[in-house]
Amino acid sequence: MIASRVVRHSYSVILALGVLTVAPGVWAEQPSADAIASAKEILDLKGANLLYDSVIPRIVEQAKNIFLQTNPMLGKDLTDVAAQLRKELAFRQLEVADEITKAYASRFTEQELKDIANFYRSPIGRKVVFEEPKLLELAASAIQRWAGKLSDEILDKFRTEMKKKGHDL
Repeated sequence: MIASRVVRHSYSVILALGVLTVAPGVWAEQPSADAIASAKEILDLKGANLLYDSVIPRIVEQAKNIFLQTNPMLGKDLTDVAAQLRKELAFRQLEVADEITKAYASRFTEQELKDIANFYRSPIGRKVVFEEPKLLELAASAIQRWAGKLSDEILDKFRTEMKKKGHDL
């Protein structure tokens, strides 16, 4: 139980760090229109929209469930409002897409962006795009297992050290 909370917290920290890397207003100078266009092409080639397409529906569903826990009798109305909000807010995913595009465009030169786009258009680049989600899933699973074991080990060490101090945890 504690291990799963630690793992969830770890994912939250990783997500927060990712968000900080694309926070608005971080760049000293605005990327050129060509850099933005190349960055957008890279993200399109990579299928980056899959990263944020489900964010709004998940947030809406979480909010609905909070209200549903408070009053289960409102299920149908909450479901109707959730559907309305998903449609109403769908365009907001463009905000995060723009921020991610700017992050790419501000961290690579225009030539590097063109080279990256060329890579993703190549057969090996397309393979990377195809395989990467599977690899990320495997990596996340490995991290979760590793963090769970490490958490158990740390808890045991705490217990051992606290026992030496006369505390039985």
